[in-house]
This record gives sequence, structure tokens and C-alpha cells, in this order.
Amino acid sequence: MVFQPTASKPAMQQSTQQVTQQVTMGKNPERIRDHNRRVVLDVVRHHGSLGRMAIARLTHLTAQAIANIVDELVSENLLMQTGRLRTGRGQPPKQFAVNPDGAMAIGIEITSSQIATSVLDLTGQPRLNRMTPVSDTSPEAIFKWLQEEINIIKKQLPFPLLGVGIVMPGPFDIDGMTSVGPTTLPGWSDIDAATYLSEACGEPVIIENDATAAAMGERLFGAGLTATNFAMIYFGAGIGLGMIQDGASYRGAFGNAGEIGHVTVVPNGDLCACGKSGCLERYASLYALQERLAAAGYGHIESSDLVALLQSDNPVLTNWLDEAASHLAPMIAMIENILDPQTVILSGKLPDAVIDELISRMGVLPISVANRHQRAFPRVIRGHTGQFTAALGAAALPLFDAITPKLDTAPDI
Repeated sequence: MVFQPTASKPAMQQSTQQVTQQVTMGKNPERIRDHNRRVVLDVVRHHGSLGRMAIARLTHLTAQAIANIVDELVSENLLMQTGRLRTGRGQPPKQFAVNPDGAMAIGIEITSSQIATSVLDLTGQPRLNRMTPVSDTSPEAIFKWLQEEINIIKKQLPFPLLGVGIVMPGPFDIDGMTSVGPTTLPGWSDIDAATYLSEACGEPVIIENDATAAAMGERLFGAGLTATNFAMIYFGAGIGLGMIQDGASYRGAFGNAGEIGHVTVVPNGDLCACGKSGCLERYASLYALQERLAAAGYGHIESSDLVALLQSDNPVLTNWLDEAASHLAPMIAMIENILDPQTVILSGKLPDAVIDELISRMGVLPISVANRHQRAFPRVIRGHTGQFTAALGAAALPLFDAITPKLDTAPDI
């Protein structure tokens, strides 16, 4: 998905190019005006500064239709004039690009202990990243916090708001599993979160699973920039799997695809809050690590403190790393056999140094379909977007929803 209005292709451009190229042809009837506006914005976002004739050629719209749409988008500050292109004789054509200050989208990740906030401008560039510790994640507390946070952001960045993307730990709407245990958000199981939080924001809200949004964040801003098919193991409080297929996220029928945290890895193992025993989350999650540190007398340890523990060869941390690696290595091979991804990315709330050490301790991975001599990517890599990856992915949701042509609503050509 391309956002930067530059002549060179930005890194994010590739993420939805396969999808958007299928719908960048416009139609002329007035009844599809909204679709044509999206088509124009999408083409300019992909190609950078363009003149009206170039836009008309790329969208298959008439010159008059493009003139009207471009003028309208400029008047709404969604496009801006960038000068004139010197080509030869005659009046040089005016060039137009997406206006970074034309609008913004907000992404928020709510976890059991903290809230990450990211704001993207209309070109997809982060304008704000903020982490807020929280002790109360009840619907009432989040409702109040969200109202205050949106008001603060609007004062800091007085741009039109396209919408808010909010990610929460799953699974969603599963009998006996939803809002159960310390890695989920208690009290949300019987609430229509999108409607409830939209009322708090005063804006449209899109709800997404944290691992799915995190994978999209990594696709747009991190290690997945050049990969169109990858899986991402996401360390929130629990552990989940985000999947990108052909540049787009795979959610499953009910938004719960990739719930690997509750896959049994130790038969008759430790009891999990979901009601089963031996779940991966009981051994390889950040919460499992914090639980062990607390039992050893360390109290609550922030993820940023883990680097110091790693450097001091803390036995609790090193033992957890060994055990987590022993369970994650076969899980990665299973993921490869099922999904055949280009690579598996590890990212989330664990510090980069800890993730690197975890990958190192996996050693030689079990044989899978990924065992090939020629590979563009290693089988496992660390993500690049760190603790804000899910919030960045969440912010991308309303941004793309507002300005990207949709396959299911595109007119017949």
C-alpha cells in the first residue's frame, strides 16, 4: 500500500499492489463518484506526483471527470499541487500528490497492562507513537481513557480523522475461551466492542485481532516490506499468529485465524486458563516468563527490563528461553508445512535482543517444506517495528478502508 507522494516507489507500495491494481480503473457515471475518488487517490498514492492527463490515462477516466475529481480532492486538502512538470513546449502540466496533512488515522492496541497508540498521516507516515501503562482494562475504564486520548491527539494533530483501528487480544466470541485468563481482557465478552468504542471515540472504529494487525504493521513498515507471503508469531501478553497471503491479511471466518497460543504442545502439561492443559501460551509467552520471574521473587518486570536480565545471564530468563525455543521450533515447522510462507517473523512486546536470543536458541529447525537451498529470506527473522507493530497495523485499517478502492464494491467494467 503506497502512501508517500514521491516519484520513487516507497517501501509500503508493494503491500497491496496486487489488490489495488485490480480496481484502479474508474467508471464515468456519477453514481460511482465515491469509487472514482478512491481510484484517483489510490493511483496518486502509488505513483507519486502526477498530472491530470497521467491520472486519466492510469484510471481510464475522462479528462473532464479527472479535472472535477482532482479539483474536489484539492479543495478538501486530500491532494495538493506540487508544481509543474517541465516537458517541452506549451504550458507545463500541474502535478498533484497526496497531502500528508489532509487526514489521519489512529491505531490503538489494548493489552492487559499497557496501551500502544500510533497515528498515521494520509501518506502513511507515523506522526505519533505513545505507550501508556494501564491497570484497569474494563470497558468503562477504556471508554473514558479513549475519549481523553482522542481529544489529546486531535489537539496535537488538527487533521480530519478518517477513523480509529483498535486491536485486542483474541480469541473472539469463543465459548469457554473468550476473555478468560490473564492474557485477555476480562469483561468484554458480551460487549459489541466496535459499537461501544465508536461511541467513546465519536468516530468509526474497526476492531481487529492483535496478531493479525501486527502482521499488517510488519508488512507495511518492517521486515515484511518485501515479502508478500509470511507468517508472524506475535508476542503480546499471550502469543498469536498473524498471516499475510498475497499481500493481504488472512483473518479466518470469524477473525480468529492463527490462535496458536492454545495449541497443545505438552500433553497433560500445565493447566491453561482456556481450560486445556499444555498450551503453547503456558510456556512461550511473555506472560509465562513474567509468571516465572514473579515466582522467583522479581515482582513485575517490564519488557524493557528483560535486556538487563539477558545481559546478566539471569537463570530464570535463560531457562525460559531454552524451553520457549524448544516448543517454538516445531511450531514453526508446522506453520511452514501448513502455510508455506516465505519466512516466519517473530515480533511484539519482547525486546529485540531477547527475540534474537530466542531465535538463536532454536538452533537448526526441524525439516519442513521450507528446507530449500535457495531462499530469499531466512526461515525465521526478527521483526523491525517492535512494540508498536500492532498499533501501526491498527492505524492502517481505517486509512485503507477510507481511501482504497474495494474489490467487492467496484463497478463492473
